Amino acid sequence: MDYIIKLAFVLLIFVYSWFFQIQNQEWDMLRSMLKDANNIAVHDASQELNESARAQGRLIIDPAEAFATFRQSLRANLGLDDGLSPLAGSRLQTQVKIVKFDIVDQSSGVTFPFLYEDSNYGITKYIQGPSVIAVIETTHPVLISRAKVQEAIIVPAVQEYKMND
Repeated sequence: MDYIIKLAFVLLIFVYSWFFQIQNQEWDMLRSMLKDANNIAVHDASQELNESARAQGRLIIDPAEAFATFRQSLRANLGLDDGLSPLAGSRLQTQVKIVKFDIVDQSSGVTFPFLYEDSNYGITKYIQGPSVIAVIETTHPVLISRAKVQEAIIVPAVQEYKMND
């Protein structure tokens, strides 16, 4: 009887460790997917230049067009609906939130290179030209309920134009 209790305890620890490992692998995969999608989306958003300003030799990113393109790119790359909730068949299980979308360009009066800092999301970068900065988040996948609540998966991305002197 003592042997069976010990075996059951070892089996319980094994199963718990197995689920914990699966949960960590899911977190890694989701973070990687979000990072790739966010990088693509900020790149796409940075392409939305104001053509009249560009004709005058200034790189100004159109904020409304850039944000719309950013959202559309996220939707296409992550399998999301209009509200950024996952569609059927998407790897994600919860809504993606855009927690920050910022444009730094010549219209904001900065001179490049410019030190961009956001301590809330851990972004510190010298940007060399007009840039789109975005941070997205989604909830941590949970397979094992624990007393400690897992923090959300937060993914920043920066896309910049490097100015030639």
